[in-house]
Amino acid sequence: MLLNRRPDAERFLGAPDPAVRAALVFGRDLGVVRERAQALAGKVAERPDDPFDVALVTDADLDDDPARLADELMAYSLMGGRRLVRLKLSTERAGPDRMAAEALERHAAGDFNPEAFFLIEAGNLDRNSALRRAAEKAKAAVAIPCYEDEVGDLARLTREALAKDKVSLSADALDLFVRRLPHERGVARREIERLALYLGPGSGAVGTADDLTDFLGVEPEASLADAAQDAFGGRLAAAQAGLRRAAQEGEGGPAAVRAMSQHLARLRRTATLRAAGAELAEAAKASGVFWKNEREFLRQARAWGLAQLAEVQPELLAADRACKQTGAPDQLIAERLALAIAAKARRLGL
Repeated sequence: MLLNRRPDAERFLGAPDPAVRAALVFGRDLGVVRERAQALAGKVAERPDDPFDVALVTDADLDDDPARLADELMAYSLMGGRRLVRLKLSTERAGPDRMAAEALERHAAGDFNPEAFFLIEAGNLDRNSALRRAAEKAKAAVAIPCYEDEVGDLARLTREALAKDKVSLSADALDLFVRRLPHERGVARREIERLALYLGPGSGAVGTADDLTDFLGVEPEASLADAAQDAFGGRLAAAQAGLRRAAQEGEGGPAAVRAMSQHLARLRRTATLRAAGAELAEAAKASGVFWKNEREFLRQARAWGLAQLAEVQPELLAADRACKQTGAPDQLIAERLALAIAAKARRLGL
């Protein structure tokens, strides 16, 4: 059974169905995978860290002993209670994937200890994965995909984590901080912990955007984001200046192309939401636009439609591929891309 919707996944993680014997937690963001797997382990086992109740298996263990999973799933807890068998797959090789799929199918069918719970953590499995197909198909198993955090997820994560230390951020400061957070859950948590220390745990402080100036500093990513916005706004000179400033700060062509791709993605999401009936300002906010950039972004969103954005996408992909070629002048490639985008923006009236 696939729990693809976030509310369904969160509901299961909070109160697992007793009829479910196996769960596959997988995805590109390994930080989210680890957090969800650990939360689920705490729900299905009374002592999730007790070696007498829990068996930890890796793909290296399967290489050494292919029968290891079946043996662990047939065993009973030495201390009573529900036994937990955790399999952590660190690679996407076909062998461990196939062995895990077979074990999951048999366990879901009741071939092993029915009181055992089989919990599997894996990376980004595509639809050809035998393990993923087995978990989605079995009635007594669930597959929980973990996607990269979106802006709303990061904002909620930040608020909840800071509240535990009795500090918080104003709305403007939260927007600023979340925009600069990496989307990998583990790295984001470390940044939030660092912010809590900066604000003073237990102080009750409410950080403002001005308070974050020294904490955040000026990063190359900020120059790239500005350059991307200037390119889509038809301001070529400003875009090129931003790209060169970022290059001096250590960011090359691939990062510049990525910044322009991200800006296009926000414009495309806004256009899609508008087509579905959302108001422009609401659509922009849902697309993660920083409040200080909202006025300029709305100006661009009125001009760039889905058809025009679709024309730019192949150029972005071509520039990305070109930047990754050995010896490619990636800075020049990024500047040419900015020139092409800015020219299209000017033709749209920007």
